[in-house]
Amino acid sequence: MRSFKAKKIKKFNEKSLIVAFDVGKKVHYGYFRAPDGTEVDSFRVYNTRKSFNDFWYKARQFAKVHGLEQIVVGFESSGPYAEPLCHFLKDKPVQLVQINPMHTKRVKELTGNSPNKTDRKDPRVIADIIALGHTLTVVIPRQAVAELRRLSHARQRAVKKRTAAVNQLGDLLFILFPEFNTIIKDVACQSAFYLFRHYPRPEDIAVADAQLLTQALHKVSRGRIGAERIQRLIDAADASVGIKQGTGAIVFELQQLVREIQFQDEFIGHLEQQMQQQLQKIPYSGVILSIKGIGVVTVAGLIGEVGDFRQFNTIAELIKLAGLDLYEISSGQHRGRRRISKRGRPLLRKLLFFAALNTVKADGIMHGQYQQMLQRGMVKIKALTAISRKLLGVIFALVRDNAVYVENYCQIHEFKRAA
Repeated sequence: MRSFKAKKIKKFNEKSLIVAFDVGKKVHYGYFRAPDGTEVDSFRVYNTRKSFNDFWYKARQFAKVHGLEQIVVGFESSGPYAEPLCHFLKDKPVQLVQINPMHTKRVKELTGNSPNKTDRKDPRVIADIIALGHTLTVVIPRQAVAELRRLSHARQRAVKKRTAAVNQLGDLLFILFPEFNTIIKDVACQSAFYLFRHYPRPEDIAVADAQLLTQALHKVSRGRIGAERIQRLIDAADASVGIKQGTGAIVFELQQLVREIQFQDEFIGHLEQQMQQQLQKIPYSGVILSIKGIGVVTVAGLIGEVGDFRQFNTIAELIKLAGLDLYEISSGQHRGRRRISKRGRPLLRKLLFFAALNTVKADGIMHGQYQQMLQRGMVKIKALTAISRKLLGVIFALVRDNAVYVENYCQIHEFKRAA
């Protein structure tokens, strides 16, 4: 029977050289430590090929002199700053590990009984944590998976820029024409963009030919806006309390924001097309796409963040990677509430949460379970988090078994058994 127990982290053997890095944007501070306690004072490694090669030569020589067979390189999870070094070492005979920054913060006070934080102290603290075995594996995505991770991150940034532009557009519109939102709710729709380009001020709309404006917006909106709404818009523009001075600069910025939003929409569309192309290179992507309510963007993001679902032996490992593992703080008779740790990849949690929102809809695959949780008194946000964990478990099982999702599988299976 296959074991689904999460693997415990073991300490490294007595033939391991520990190399710890305090990673920075321009310079990294490195540190060597042998199992017998022999160490090399902190040294600098710059983000250049020559500096990387010099470091690697020193590490091999140190390991050779001390008769060490394995080199373990560790650093704090530090965003993009460690990536050039990781990619330099990925094909070298080393084991790459990363440290939770929270662990560094806790352990550093044991060194010298002081909260002092310096670039020369941190590598030693990181080495202490590595020696204790409290490390996480570094997963370096390759080929299509690497492309999916970059595409997902690029899409997140584009969506963030688009949202900021829409918010700025709404603020300017409130100054210029505050009644606009009562007629056209979505300021980022094509009808609104048409008005901003051709009739940017309320006075421009007030003197416009109602019939011509109706024909134009009826075409742009594909029949959603008719003559009655156009007349209400004209009446509101005629009686608008928007400002009348300095509107030239507002109109100039407003139209620039329209171009920015349209550019981001086009860019996001191109990114999603590339996601679909890269997903075709992932053998098990169709397995995840078979789940109703999970689309291309979500699957691309999940694979990009996880790396390769097939590298994980248990669902517990995946849940921890997502930061969805539970913890509580209890003492004596006090029993703390259980919460998720959030010590994982935030984008992975976000994607699972939005996927959960889709699956708990009236026709969603998790609707029944979600309603049961709510009936037991669970608040909505916790229920959605629980559904996120369940979804991750379903995805893991489908990839592991290379099986497509079958809705109501348990009910169908029970019916067959009964027959």
